Amino acid sequence: MYTINQEEMYRLYAHPVYCFFLSLCHDPQIAEELTAETFFQAVRCIHRYDQSCELKTWLFQIAHNVWCKEARRLSRSSVSNSPESVADTYRLDDIVEDSSQKIALYQRINALDEPYRTVIYLRLSGDLTFDEIGQILHHTGNWARITYYRAKEKLKQ
Repeated sequence: MYTINQEEMYRLYAHPVYCFFLSLCHDPQIAEELTAETFFQAVRCIHRYDQSCELKTWLFQIAHNVWCKEARRLSRSSVSNSPESVADTYRLDDIVEDSSQKIALYQRINALDEPYRTVIYLRLSGDLTFDEIGQILHHTGNWARITYYRAKEKLKQ
């Protein structure tokens, strides 16, 4: 059984998980609720963590599942949101210079089809490697790398 200080886990990973959700739903309150749900599920199921992947990868798998559940709930409410997420090791502030560019970039990312959108969000906001993204989305690291590259090409168009 794996033991970890829950406060330390939250301190290290709450902000990246929150950014992941915020990039998907664009609503700080919902992002906070989903982050809380992710950590609730993680604490509840920590006994299942077998260290076959890094802790942050495991948490983002949980976050992805929480988002999928939320997206299904929203679609039943006839709200159009999809469970896609992608992140990059670069901060968005490093990519764009001002607020209007940031808004335009998020609009272009949000317009991407899945799985491109999810991979971009995971790479940008989750600080995850391609191998970790592949694990989260049940693919290989190479698939995540290619998907990310294709997503960037679509954003350039």
